[in-house]
Amino acid sequence: MGISERREREKNERRRAILDSARELILKQGVEKVSMEDIASKVELSKATLYLYFPGKETIFNEICEEAARFFLEHSRSVLETGLTGIAAMKKLWQGYMELFGSSSEMIIIFKVRNFLYPGQPFVSLDEYGKSSNIDAVIDILKIIIEQCKEEGVFDPELDSSLATSLLLSLFSNSIDNAARISFQARKSPAIINNLIKSYQIIIRGFAKEGIDRSSLDITIK
Repeated sequence: MGISERREREKNERRRAILDSARELILKQGVEKVSMEDIASKVELSKATLYLYFPGKETIFNEICEEAARFFLEHSRSVLETGLTGIAAMKKLWQGYMELFGSSSEMIIIFKVRNFLYPGQPFVSLDEYGKSSNIDAVIDILKIIIEQCKEEGVFDPELDSSLATSLLLSLFSNSIDNAARISFQARKSPAIINNLIKSYQIIIRGFAKEGIDRSSLDITIK
């Protein structure tokens, strides 16, 4: 391996160490309390050196969030299977969310970081970064599923798909915000899981077309 290749590898390894350290700090201290000084200390670098890799903590946080969103997308890839009805796809996406809820830090990272970067509007386009966004992909998938449900005559045709998407994301965000305050094990308690399922079910049924059989909207994971 040549000198340039070795230096590039070392640079990538250090960059990875910075992201991993920042991630640990977010989960331990909360995203609001993490500073560039904290990250530099954790990874054993000077603050000046840290700035050579990232211009600020917001850039670090955003990259961590994108990685977590990519993980969720890969975990929920089955939603993209052809032949699924809109409700079936909605259930698949919900199942992916519930499988990660309480057993993975990915969901906490996604929602906590986005809420920090964009207070009151955690899911916004990242076109300003000039690259495709995994967060945008999550939003697009959910919106496409809602549109499919409208086309199939399950959801109200007058339903605002963008607003409906935001409403579901708000439910996810609020549940994650509450979950972040308790232990991983406690998040799996039947009471918490049942309340999440009931809340999601209420929202989905609120989207329904008038006269639709409500039993067809059951998204309970069995």
